[in-house]
Amino acid sequence: MLEKKVGKQTSRMQNPPSINAAASIVGPKEGKGPLADYFDQAVDDEFWGENSWEKAESKFMREVLAKVTAKASLAMDALDFVIAGDLLNQCIAASFGIRESNLPFFGIYGACSTIGEAMQLGAALIEGGFAFNVACLTSSHFCSAEKQFRFPLELGSQRPPTAQWTVTGSGGLILSLEGNGPYITRITTGKIVDMGIKDQNNMGAAMAPAAADTIYAHFEDTGLPPDYYDMVVTGDLGAVGKRILDDLLSSNGIRISRLLNDCGLMIYDMKQDVHSGGSGCGCAAVVFAGFLYDRLRKGKLNRILFVPTGALLSPTSVQQGESIPCIVHAVAIESSRGGNQ
Repeated sequence: MLEKKVGKQTSRMQNPPSINAAASIVGPKEGKGPLADYFDQAVDDEFWGENSWEKAESKFMREVLAKVTAKASLAMDALDFVIAGDLLNQCIAASFGIRESNLPFFGIYGACSTIGEAMQLGAALIEGGFAFNVACLTSSHFCSAEKQFRFPLELGSQRPPTAQWTVTGSGGLILSLEGNGPYITRITTGKIVDMGIKDQNNMGAAMAPAAADTIYAHFEDTGLPPDYYDMVVTGDLGAVGKRILDDLLSSNGIRISRLLNDCGLMIYDMKQDVHSGGSGCGCAAVVFAGFLYDRLRKGKLNRILFVPTGALLSPTSVQQGESIPCIVHAVAIESSRGGNQ
């Protein structure tokens, strides 16, 4: 009997895991944005002392793992698993960043939704009795992502208004069996949604239908009213995608415009020339690990639906003219364990 299964895509945690610590390190541009005070560290150089952007990204992840473990007052070997991913081919930022930790490791890929995927898998491991402590972390880097997915930076290519700016940074969390919260109370795992959009510079429009699908499924499965949460915050739809999402939800009877926000719009001031907003594996991770976690711990927010969004494209698929399949995962996070009933 699947006592924890709710509806088609949602699971309810009977013993909700606690998010016991969070840490974030960001790049120079993010460190000048409106959330600057909430990050643990902002570096002043995209290379951060390394000789390549890819090595710098691995360093972001390595340092975040060390920082978040220390903030949780845990020895590194107290971690049962590390679940991590990034945007680079074969997830090398994660595997190279974690390789010296000597810890059991799951490398995962959900594009910019990866932190949501990591949190869902980590919560399931703890809820299922397979772990006491799990680290979840992701990273991205503007320079390494542009180099891989779009154009060499040296070309100085013009970006269309729908384009987004890949966040340079890494965010990490420690999920634990015991702790004072906030707690992961429900998870809704997304389905791949592909509406035929092929423009890699308009990922917000590509991801918005997948976000609507997952959010709708969450409320349909749980029976919760649309205003149950203090905030429904997506990963990186940006300005274009957020408007589309709001329209799609409203047309399906979920009117949450006043509750809806997006990490890609929160992390930058639009005067920073980021066009439609932020994106990247690190976007939702650093905004949650910095700003949202702080608000939850201080009681400024009591219930949020955290909805990281991902576009599952690759350089190969783009060159072959493929459309962009998207995936979005929802994680309900509450200040009280009692909210899971």
